[in-house]
Amino acid sequence: MKSVFVSILNFNGKKNTLECLASFKDLKNRNFNLTLIVVDNGSKETCDIKSGFVANIPIVVIKNEKNLGFSGGHNVGIRYALDNGADYILTLNNDTYVDRNFLDELLRVIEKDENIGIVVPKIYFASGFEFHKERYEKNELGKVFWYAGGEMDWSNIIGHHKGVDEVDHGQYNKAEETELATGCCMMVKKEVFEKVGKFDEKYFLYYEDSDLSIRCRRKGFRIFYVPKSVIFHKNAGSAGGSGSKLQDYYITRNRLVFGRKYAPMRAKIALFKESLNFLINGRYWQKRGVLDFCLGRLGKGSFEI
Repeated sequence: MKSVFVSILNFNGKKNTLECLASFKDLKNRNFNLTLIVVDNGSKETCDIKSGFVANIPIVVIKNEKNLGFSGGHNVGIRYALDNGADYILTLNNDTYVDRNFLDELLRVIEKDENIGIVVPKIYFASGFEFHKERYEKNELGKVFWYAGGEMDWSNIIGHHKGVDEVDHGQYNKAEETELATGCCMMVKKEVFEKVGKFDEKYFLYYEDSDLSIRCRRKGFRIFYVPKSVIFHKNAGSAGGSGSKLQDYYITRNRLVFGRKYAPMRAKIALFKESLNFLINGRYWQKRGVLDFCLGRLGKGSFEI
């Protein structure tokens, strides 16, 4: 029987984490061994989430002394899973809840082809957490896409979610290969981590999932979007939303890290010109992001979380 380990990060988000764990109670047809790992990423609030069980599913709590970011935090969970016999490791945001069939459907696809290394579900905004709630009829809430596959705009080095903000009318119901997985929820074969490596901790937060996706595909693994697997994302803006200081810093800096590594030459030149503009005219944390990239201050960098 295959073993699936789910890595969930908690950083001052106990309520979300407990609700996420509770959603696993209704999982259907568990023909696999399942373990839930909660990695507490140096929370400042009291974290009294305990190792134990949810509906006979074992829960392991690992507490980091400091915040290791998305990449470093999940790498702790991934190492634990690999050391304990995982066949598949799934990263999952704590501000999500899952459909009862979501793991079965991911496993069905990832097991049918040895070259499929990563599978990702259909992700809706949780009802009431849509970006533009005023656009939708009441009966459409909870059926608005957050992710239906991912692709990179290589001219601008910006990743895009297919379908985002669209109401589901069946337009993304085909299982198909996709360019970018999302760290919000991605199931990864152990062979990917063994051959490709884990998340690159230079990123700390943002672009680490795109980086892993590119490395995975360059090693010959395929990434598949699985629409019959469904989860819901509260998208509560824990990172402060677009234009927040945190996003200004990490997206500005990490876009340069990612672009230097993967972008075509024309895009590299455009990124360099844009960075000069940020240094002169950008917001404070955009300037710091560019400066820290130039000085090699990666990982957590200068931003205080």
